[in-house]
Amino acid sequence: MSAQPSALMARSHGLRRRRAVNRGMEWMAWLAALIAVAILGVVVWSVARRGASELNLNLLTKSPVPFAPPNVTQGLANAFAGTLVIVGLATAMALPIGILVALYLNEFAPPSIKNGVSLTLDVLNGIPAVVIGIFVFGLLVVGHGQSGMAGAFALAVLMLPLVSRSTMEVLALVPNSLREASLGLGVPRWRTTLSIVLPQTLGGIVTGTVLAVARVAGETAPLLFTSSIVANATSWNPGHALQTVPVAIFELSESPDPADHARAWAAALVLLLFIMFASLGARWLATRTRRKLGAAR
Repeated sequence: MSAQPSALMARSHGLRRRRAVNRGMEWMAWLAALIAVAILGVVVWSVARRGASELNLNLLTKSPVPFAPPNVTQGLANAFAGTLVIVGLATAMALPIGILVALYLNEFAPPSIKNGVSLTLDVLNGIPAVVIGIFVFGLLVVGHGQSGMAGAFALAVLMLPLVSRSTMEVLALVPNSLREASLGLGVPRWRTTLSIVLPQTLGGIVTGTVLAVARVAGETAPLLFTSSIVANATSWNPGHALQTVPVAIFELSESPDPADHARAWAAALVLLLFIMFASLGARWLATRTRRKLGAAR
């Protein structure tokens, strides 16, 4: 009879201990989340405080003037134009290849090839951006000179694993019942993939593309090797080296002029706002895609 109360007491003590540990871990998780949010808030507030004074229409429409007197209005129109061209070309390169790679691996490839290529994509995703810049420098810049096209190729290499992996993840969410129903009606597998599977994942593909664009829009190292020796005039020709916002921020931050520092902070604020809104849009699209695929199940 005495053994039963002892066992109950030990079980109750263990339950209280587990509850205490669980509550402690919850508080630690909340603390970690608050620290992450606080760091982001401090970064946004610090950049906004220093760059808000120069954040105006002139920043987007005026080009920089070297050795200009203080009363001359300057901006970074050439950097924003170059960023649009280079990132747009990089997206045009990486998006179709990344989607085709994901479709092949998820729908057609045998497990051995899928595992090997997936590992290659993960390794490529982990390669530092400066290494990609050096690789593209030796491949395209040496003997040909810097150009916006070389910079776009470097950013496309960085985008490719992000687009492929995100597309593979969303393809895996498509119910197999949709594939089986189409194949059961005699539809070829390639037609099933293009007509049934792919339309279900458009939201996820757009999400991965938006995240990839936000990831490479702030890259500096590859562009220093491929598209940094530029003129101050605004150019849209990718055959020439084009100025970009990250490189402009880097160069202005090394200037002794406080006005250049203010423009660098303003450009950093624009880039930060773009990344924030792109991430929020990608999050919304990802949620919408999950709900759509969940309803299809």
